[in-house]
Amino acid sequence: MKLKVRRLSVVGVAFLVVMVWLVVNPASYDEIFTRVENTGAEAGIDYGAEAVTEADENAPLAMEILEKLEVKGRAPKTGYSREQFYDGWPDVDGCSLRQRILKRELGESAVLDGCNVVAGEYDEPYTGEHMAFSNKSEISKIQIDHVVALSDAWQKGAQYKEYEVRNAIATDPLNLLAVDGEANKQKSDGDAATWLPKNKKFRCQYVARQVSVKYKYGLWVTQAEKDAISRILTNCPNEPAIGI
Repeated sequence: MKLKVRRLSVVGVAFLVVMVWLVVNPASYDEIFTRVENTGAEAGIDYGAEAVTEADENAPLAMEILEKLEVKGRAPKTGYSREQFYDGWPDVDGCSLRQRILKRELGESAVLDGCNVVAGEYDEPYTGEHMAFSNKSEISKIQIDHVVALSDAWQKGAQYKEYEVRNAIATDPLNLLAVDGEANKQKSDGDAATWLPKNKKFRCQYVARQVSVKYKYGLWVTQAEKDAISRILTNCPNEPAIGI
């Protein structure tokens, strides 16, 4: 009996100490008791994001464009191949589209050998890391990603469109980003419901670009995809659509 009373006394004293500490340090309450969100089917995906694109008064909001997209299930992947969209990078004014996108991303830091970018540096969007390249072999580690993956586009309307439209989806600079090769492999053909950039500061612009591409080319989204994009844009309601 004495042992039980002693245990209760210890527990009571400990509880009293914690309560006094919380009163003295009210801000610590939030650090101890944190509400956990995105559980269940969304577990493992962090939807946190920050806006990085300045609002354009003349551009529609990405959230508004999202609401205009048709919501449907995925169509079969049957018949998909990259050749259904394009056969290699086309030339743009005598230079490969790949090199054009690299030059766009590396900006003034790009060192050129004719059309080819052989060195430069930039802030990689998917990882958020600053990357510097001193030679052509290092530059080759950068991949040109289709923001709306071609397989995803195929299953969400592109297979029913003419080749010219599919080719535009594959070669439109709006749908192209120069990104870290490993991050691009991790993304694969995922949509916003299954993959988001590690770099949270880029997520608003990332989904805004996906929404813009899908709207421009009449592609649809799944309900899970729309929900995921909506969660991101809730953090940046003034994020504008891009290129439309």
